[in-house]
Formats: sequence, structure tokens, C-alpha cells
Amino acid sequence: MAGGLRRSVELDYDKLLSRAREGLEDVMTDDARFVPPEPEVLYEGKRTILRNFSDMADALRRESDHFSKYLMQELGTAGNTEGRRLVLQGRVPEKKVAERVQAYLKAFVLCEECHRPDTNFQRQGRTLVLQCEGCGAHRPIRAGSD
Repeated sequence: MAGGLRRSVELDYDKLLSRAREGLEDVMTDDARFVPPEPEVLYEGKRTILRNFSDMADALRRESDHFSKYLMQELGTAGNTEGRRLVLQGRVPEKKVAERVQAYLKAFVLCEECHRPDTNFQRQGRTLVLQCEGCGAHRPIRAGSD
């Protein structure tokens, strides 16, 4: 009788384990939950405008001040925020803006270990660290980036 009970428990365990794994597969393969926003670039005279700048900063979960300083530094131009948009001096090609946004994602948003966007900044002493909430990985952010 003990053998029959053990087999029943093993079958129940296997069923439960396979059900749990099915649920995990959906979570682990869901890369579509984070789709970085594409910059909407407009030109007004000699100015370049990122129309959806605030939406991009919100989607990346970063302060707009940090994001705008990075973009202006990398694009080599001055600018300011006006409402929910970023206004850059000069005509900056849309492709160049998109490349710099992708570089920002790689440097300041995505975890190098699990490639998820579930990260935040933490200060450890004088060092700014990118901490992943998903896998727990952390790495220092390059100097001059804050």
C-alpha cells in the first residue's frame, strides 16, 4: 500500500511541477513587455525637437534631467526642455538621435546580465551603480555620467 501512495504523490508532484514550469516559460520568454520608445523627431527652422521626450524618459524610468544632459552631451549641442519635449539647437539627424537613445539604453537602463530594464541608480560612496531589481546584478556606471 505504501508503494501505491508514493506513486500517487510522485504523479501529483510531477503534474504540479509541469504546471509551474508552463507558467514560468511564459514569463521567461516575454521579451515584448519592454519595447523602448522610438524618438519622434521634428524640425523647426534650425532646431531639432524630440516631441515624445518625456514619454521616453518615463518609459525608461529615468529622470528627464539625466536623460537630456546625456543626449545633449553625446549629440554635441545645447538644448532645453519645453513642456514634454526636448528642444536641441541645430539640425540633428534622426538616425543620430536614435543611435544615442540606444546607447543610453545600453549604458544606463538595461542590465548587462539578464538584459532587462528593471534597473535603478544607487549611490555607493562616491560611485553611481546600476542595480538590477530582477537578477540582483550591479555594476558601476562610467565616470562623468551623472
